[in-house]
Amino acid sequence: LDLLESYRANGPGHDEMLQASGPARLAWEQLAEQARLGRPDQLDASRAEVMSLLQDEGLVTADPAHAWQLDPLPVLVDEGEWHRLEAALLQRAELLDAILTDLYGERRLLTSGLLPPEVVLGHPGFVRAADGIRVPGPHQLFHTAADLARNADGAWTVLADRVDTPVGLGYVMADRRVVSEVLAGVYRQSRTRRVGPYFQALRAALQEVAPAAGPDGPRVAVLTPGPASPAAFDHGYLAAMLGLPLVEGGDLVVQDGRVWARTLGRLEPVDVLLRRVDAADVDPLELRRGSRRGVPGLVQAARAGAVTVVNTLGTGVLGNPALLTYLPRLARALRGEDLALPSAVTYWCGDRSMCSHVMANLGRLIVRPTSDAERPVLGWELTLDQRADLATRIAGQPAAWVGQEPIEASTTPTVHHHALVPQPTALRTFAVARPSGYVVLSGALGHVGPAPQAAGGVVGTAKDVWVLAPEPADAAVTGAALPGRSPTAAVSARAGEDLFHLGRHAERAESTVRLLLAVADRWDDFARPALPGPAASAPGAGPAALAVLLEALHTLAAEASLAGLVTDATVHGSVAWSVARMAQDAAGVRDNLSPDVWRALSALERTLRAERQRQLDDGENPLGLAPALGRLLEALMALTGGFAESLVRDVGWHLLEAGRRLERAQRLVATLEATVTAPHDDAVERLVLESVLLANESAITYRRRGGGLAGALDLLLVDPANPRSLAFQLQELRAHLAGLPATGRGPASRDQLLDEARDLLGELRTERAARERAAGRRVHLEQTLESVGWRLEELATEISRVHFTRPVVAQWPGGWQ
Repeated sequence: LDLLESYRANGPGHDEMLQASGPARLAWEQLAEQARLGRPDQLDASRAEVMSLLQDEGLVTADPAHAWQLDPLPVLVDEGEWHRLEAALLQRAELLDAILTDLYGERRLLTSGLLPPEVVLGHPGFVRAADGIRVPGPHQLFHTAADLARNADGAWTVLADRVDTPVGLGYVMADRRVVSEVLAGVYRQSRTRRVGPYFQALRAALQEVAPAAGPDGPRVAVLTPGPASPAAFDHGYLAAMLGLPLVEGGDLVVQDGRVWARTLGRLEPVDVLLRRVDAADVDPLELRRGSRRGVPGLVQAARAGAVTVVNTLGTGVLGNPALLTYLPRLARALRGEDLALPSAVTYWCGDRSMCSHVMANLGRLIVRPTSDAERPVLGWELTLDQRADLATRIAGQPAAWVGQEPIEASTTPTVHHHALVPQPTALRTFAVARPSGYVVLSGALGHVGPAPQAAGGVVGTAKDVWVLAPEPADAAVTGAALPGRSPTAAVSARAGEDLFHLGRHAERAESTVRLLLAVADRWDDFARPALPGPAASAPGAGPAALAVLLEALHTLAAEASLAGLVTDATVHGSVAWSVARMAQDAAGVRDNLSPDVWRALSALERTLRAERQRQLDDGENPLGLAPALGRLLEALMALTGGFAESLVRDVGWHLLEAGRRLERAQRLVATLEATVTAPHDDAVERLVLESVLLANESAITYRRRGGGLAGALDLLLVDPANPRSLAFQLQELRAHLAGLPATGRGPASRDQLLDEARDLLGELRTERAARERAAGRRVHLEQTLESVGWRLEELATEISRVHFTRPVVAQWPGGWQ
């Protein structure tokens, strides 16, 4: 069934494919032919491939309600049409820049009556403390975004201006990478403008707005609310694309009039902050009190010109939808020309006549507050009582509301339930200021879904946007690193702690998987009735060994079923729990990690989902766990390989590896305490010992060497050449800790604990430890393991105290927290 022939629009409005002409029409035909999306199974395969690649990028979350959805079919825009749209977007950016400059400068727009003062002064986006702050260069508006839709007659209309902290650039690049891979043949042959040059322009623009910098050039960072932010992926992906560190408010401090980043061992100057935190939260001294997302003193530092914050504070006032009413008038006054790109028809209720119009037409308008405190209201969906309540609210604060004429947005073919269906479509475009003028991204963040005008942002299913060029596009050239960020750049205490725990959780997951594999192997041998083999020759040894291993597993992980220890993320210590913690740790340091890490995490999550489904279908049968455990181990080894081969040997890598080595040492000590400190019958002990060696990847070497329990202890505890031994972990841990910068707290206690653990291990005699018994215990071995174990616990605490301690919020009587 041909894509073009089978697809039908469901309304009289514009459809991006059916109304396309010229090169765009030809591109749609080529897309239909080359993408081979004519059959439901092909549509489903493309959709599944998109979801898999999104997960590899770290975009699919465990919670389906918050998962990013991406359609495999792009939106195609003809070059000629884009050229006209681009010119209109440039005009709009320049107009908004002129308005912003005036509002925090001479304010002639207010004094002349061109703009009602209530539209500006009554809006929460107007920041009085920002008066006097100037961005170096000719533009005060650093970058901007606009949500657009094509109306029923095919003309583009602005739904909203997104100017405070424009979200979406990270998603644009991630979506482009995924769709261009799914439709690789079409993309390579298409004359599609690349989006990479825009990111190069953004990098250069960040340097250009820096205040006077030192000889190393400006230091730039991305200020984010943190991994709990709904836009955390966008912030992290953008930072990684730009090669910039991702910092939170607690990572920064203002001293001597400058902004500094708290890194391990020293303070690093910061010249430019690409702000992704709401303006009201950036400084608890001058703005929102009690905010923990900001930096005390940041406003004063910006006012003094010691740091440039972009977008500048107070830019959010340009996002007031009431401003849309006055943009045509302001364009003529400020630029002497008509507004090229119209906005959705908007009535500001602060004007009496417009308010009367809104009140009389509540049933057919979209009503929205001028702030982002509430979602827009579709008047036609309200009951009579609800309309009356809304009218009362508007009458109480008319200046806080606008009404907008609804726009019948154009539709685009979208994969939905095994078919192509028309979906209303909106685009978010982006522009950044350069000294010579604004640069518009050659593409956009598309999204489809019902009523995009009322969505209040990017919701529904995302779409890549391809701008068709007249000539084949050249591949984007990766720009040079921003000056001032050395290959050995330090990390903040917060990022260092995330990397340290990422290493620990990765090692914990691997250790649990290996022990589960050993237990599952014994379960297959001894938990089923009437099995031939070892169980027949030693009827009591197998079940007894299995009982020892199960008890050890529950001690090291948690009291849960074997299936639960694999897939139940609510069980502390399960594989799924460790994987969830790893994803959480990685989200806070995305700018430090390679794509290989996210692919490995994606493989882990896919395997866990598949195993959960198998358990739902077949029940929690431990006999079926081995294949899933094998795939989990493969993904964990890929993750370890990513750590080893893809990360620069900087401070962050040393912390990650220190976490891995410390966790491996602790897990090994705990495993031996739980399995071999209490003697068992020879047959039981042989089976237990073999499983312990398998779980610690030392069985092959042991088979060559032999030596009974003493030989195993020698291999697992004191052999410095065995990468799984305790001696090797302590040796590596010392090397990684030595690679960390000195701190004011001093590492003396930290190093003393490590030295004591090494001394205890050096005093251990494995022959004596294996032989000596008292009261049914191997006392010498048990005491050594206990002594080493508590020192490792204290060492973990001491590492956190020395390297990760951050300032604590203090309560001043009657003052700011």
